[in-house]
Amino acid sequence: MKTSSRAGFSSRSVSKIEIGGLQKTTLIDYPGRLAATVFLIGCNFRCPFCYSAELVLPDKIKNQPRISQKDFFSFLKERKGLLEAITVCGGEPSLNKDLPVFIRKIKKLGYLVKLDTNGSNPGMLKRLIKEKLVDYIAMDIKAPKENYEKAVGKVINVGDIEKSIDILKQNKVDYEFRTTIVPTIHSKEDIIKIVKWISPAKKYYLQSFRAEKMINSKLEKIKPYPKEFLSDIKKEIFRFFEVCEIR
Repeated sequence: MKTSSRAGFSSRSVSKIEIGGLQKTTLIDYPGRLAATVFLIGCNFRCPFCYSAELVLPDKIKNQPRISQKDFFSFLKERKGLLEAITVCGGEPSLNKDLPVFIRKIKKLGYLVKLDTNGSNPGMLKRLIKEKLVDYIAMDIKAPKENYEKAVGKVINVGDIEKSIDILKQNKVDYEFRTTIVPTIHSKEDIIKIVKWISPAKKYYLQSFRAEKMINSKLEKIKPYPKEFLSDIKKEIFRFFEVCEIR
């Protein structure tokens, strides 16, 4: 049996989404809301500074415990009235063709939904926004476009990243851009190039690098940039955004 044409997928297809983790309570993953975060397995990037290898690398994914969708949605039903929102992240959630079905089930329970994405699937972003399935989107800007492949660890279509940037800047959904700043990968000049690429825009966050369980273990020995470094960059770029902060 199939779902309605509006859903566009068989009732069985949503089962293809694999849940690799669930943070049951968070005050930081959804701006201004008490939320839970669900982690979907699978990613098309291999960012050397990624600290979610168990959701990204095939050899580690095999050993990552799964959470059944039945248990996940039972949890959401139990927390109705307590939690306000759900953040869907990964991995890269937009790789799942069944993501609209999955999110629609979350929305039917009355939750706001935030999507964390690398922006590599602009078609999916456009659909989710058009069908009003997301209330907030956070898109990672990994590097200046000429250095994108170095930052994501493989060959990609940067044109898709640009399309996603343009989609979000249409302001049809609340959104933010963010960059995790990593020594040896990003310089101050790189961040300035990113700003010239994406601005003007609504929100931009500079995120400090966390040296822990990286895909590239060599980066675990690198110290993050000092706070003063990020503060100096913010002073130069804040005027190009409505909100510009350091995390």
